[in-house]
Amino acid sequence: MTKSELIARLAAANPHLYQRDVERIVSTIFEEITSALSRGDRVELRGFGAFSVKARGARTGRNPRTGEAVDVSEKYIPYFKTGKQLREKLNTGG
Repeated sequence: MTKSELIARLAAANPHLYQRDVERIVSTIFEEITSALSRGDRVELRGFGAFSVKARGARTGRNPRTGEAVDVSEKYIPYFKTGKQLREKLNTGG
């Protein structure tokens, strides 16, 4: 599902809201999650899961085309761990 599909479904499920308002709400939620992660905070949505940031250390990688060794610097990556309710829903099909 893309962001625009999510907005369309939420707008259809909430006909009392304008689509532009739903779009603003969804964008604000994503922006807040992004800014919290960029500060190094953890974002937990009960029943859905938790977003956090993990550090991936510097390493020596390989250029797949040439096989040449390449230094890869340290970087931070977003990490998502599913919540118990989401896992149960996925595994029971309901």
